Amino acid sequence: MTRWIRITLTVLTGAVGLTAVAGGLALLVAALTSTNGGGVAPDRSYLGGSPFTSYIVPGLVLAVIVGGTHILASVLTGRGSPAGPFAAAVAGFGLLIWIFVQMMFIPFSPLQAIYFVAGLAELGLVLLGLGLFRRRAVAAS
Repeated sequence: MTRWIRITLTVLTGAVGLTAVAGGLALLVAALTSTNGGGVAPDRSYLGGSPFTSYIVPGLVLAVIVGGTHILASVLTGRGSPAGPFAAAVAGFGLLIWIFVQMMFIPFSPLQAIYFVAGLAELGLVLLGLGLFRRRAVAAS
């Protein structure tokens, strides 16, 4: 993996990880204190039709699963671990799944588009880092 790809992927997964942990904690605070988490927590009416009665489980999933996989991917990628690309791919797919499921229940938000693009960028950087888009020399006939 080239240096610029590794650095970009490390920063991107780290940023997504930190914001996912912060967002998950805000959902938990909102659910446990009956506040709106400083304006971060969506209206409880969005939970209608979902399997959840509060934002506790979604907050835990966002903080621990989405945030945790991204922070792990950031650390592994930043250290140049051979497991870094795999961890970043898992984190990127997890983020895309999170956004797809979220859009089933919550009306469109620009943040959903931003994080969707971030997930695609993570996967694209992994593919670039693995060399899947290298130009191949064409043999002269």
